[in-house]
Amino acid sequence: MVFAAVLLAGGTVACGGAAESDSAKEDPTKVAPATAVAKAATNSEDIRSLHYRITGTVPEKGRLEAEASMNTEPLTMSMKMTAAGQDGDSRLKVRFVGEVMYVGGSAVDSEKLGGKSWFRAAPAAWGRGAVDNDSHGVLPRQIEGNPVVQSTLLTGSEDLRMIGTETVDGTRTRHYKGTVTSGGLLAARTGAVDEAARERLIESLDQFMGLGVSDTLTMDLWIDGDDQAKQFRMRAEPDDKQTGTGGGPLDLTITFLDINQPVSIKTPPTEDTTALTDGAQGS
Repeated sequence: MVFAAVLLAGGTVACGGAAESDSAKEDPTKVAPATAVAKAATNSEDIRSLHYRITGTVPEKGRLEAEASMNTEPLTMSMKMTAAGQDGDSRLKVRFVGEVMYVGGSAVDSEKLGGKSWFRAAPAAWGRGAVDNDSHGVLPRQIEGNPVVQSTLLTGSEDLRMIGTETVDGTRTRHYKGTVTSGGLLAARTGAVDEAARERLIESLDQFMGLGVSDTLTMDLWIDGDDQAKQFRMRAEPDDKQTGTGGGPLDLTITFLDINQPVSIKTPPTEDTTALTDGAQGS
C-alpha cells in the first residue's frame, strides 16, 4: 500500500567420498556437481561487494528489471528498478544505508515529495532473513534477499546435475540445475561437513523461506572458471498461504556483473528527503 502511494499512477552437499580423479582436477566439468556447487558456495563468503542485474517476474507485481550494487560489511545497497507498467525512463531508485531506506527516481510521485528528491523510511532492512527484511512494501519480497546468499541455495538440492557449458555475459561457465525444498536444505544442514557449511545452509534456508514460494524451487546456477557463481535463476509457484493470492509464478535471473570492485553508496542529503509516511498520507 505504501509502495502504491508514492508511485505515479500507471543433490545435498557432498560429505566426503572418494578422491577426485586426475582428469577431474584438470577438467572442472568432470567434478561432481555437488562438489562444484559446494565450492562456489564456500567462495561466496569472500564476496565483499557486488554489482548485479535482476530480470524476470515476481508474484503479484509482475515483470521487473533492476540493476544494483551492494557491500556486505556494512550491508548497504543501491538499486534502480523498472517494474511492469513503467517505461525505461520511469525508474525507482532505492538505497539502504544503515537502518534507513531512501526511495526516489522518476517513478515517484513528485507532488507527494513536497519539493524533495527522496522519501526516507526507518527502520528498514534489506538482505537479511525472511523475518528481518523490511522495505515498507516498496520492493517485492523476492528481491529483498541477499543475492550472494541466494546463490548458495542449490547446495540443498537432492537431484543436482550438470547441464553443460555456456557463456554468460562474456564469461565461460558450467551450468548446473536442480530442485530445492526446505526439507532438502534441512537435510543438507544436518549432513554439513563443518560449522561454516552448516551456517551457510541455515542462511540459505532463511532466504528460501523469504521468497514466499511453494515448497519446491527449481534453480539453475552458472559457475565460472574461478569456481564463483556467475548467474542463477529461480523458478517456483507462489505460496498462496503466505501471499493470500496467486498472482503468477516467480521467475528471476540474477547475474553477477562485478565482484569485489569498489562500491560507494551515499546517503542522500537530509535536507533533500522527506518521511515516507508523511508523503503517503492523504493518498
